[in-house]
Amino acid sequence: MGFIHLYTGNGEGKSITAFGLALRAVGHGYKVIIVQFMKGRKDIGEYKIKNRLAPNYEIRQFGREEFVDLERPSPIDYILARRAINFAKKALRQKPRLLILDEINLAVSIGLVELGDVLDLLSNIPESTTVVLTGRNAPGNLIERADLVTEMREIKHPWRRGVQARRGIEY
Repeated sequence: MGFIHLYTGNGEGKSITAFGLALRAVGHGYKVIIVQFMKGRKDIGEYKIKNRLAPNYEIRQFGREEFVDLERPSPIDYILARRAINFAKKALRQKPRLLILDEINLAVSIGLVELGDVLDLLSNIPESTTVVLTGRNAPGNLIERADLVTEMREIKHPWRRGVQARRGIEY
């Protein structure tokens, strides 16, 4: 059985940590597949690099360019999340060294993805694969199932001083 890493919390660094692992794995010649839940912006660094790191780096987005209303997601958000989990299950069959499910914790916590579907996916991890789950509000069942859990906690952030997101740093 493969490993599960889970990065959660209200601080920055969950996705960044996962992409650091992706870069490390690609550097060793391993296959990495990234599934982004609720994200559809093509101007973010981790998406823009895909052609330069191919074929070992594959990233697929299942979201709109706009942010999801966490209290009242639109019907398309549910459809895209369903597509994402189905794609993730197929991707796992390719036995990548690393499968990153970016923002899946948040997608589960707001009901876009069923917890049972994620637990089902996690029960079929090939021995050579590590699955990474990112996002705030990770459900207890996923925390319990993971082999490594890290909680990012915000202590200080430049945006609280009015600094806007910076290209190449926050996106």
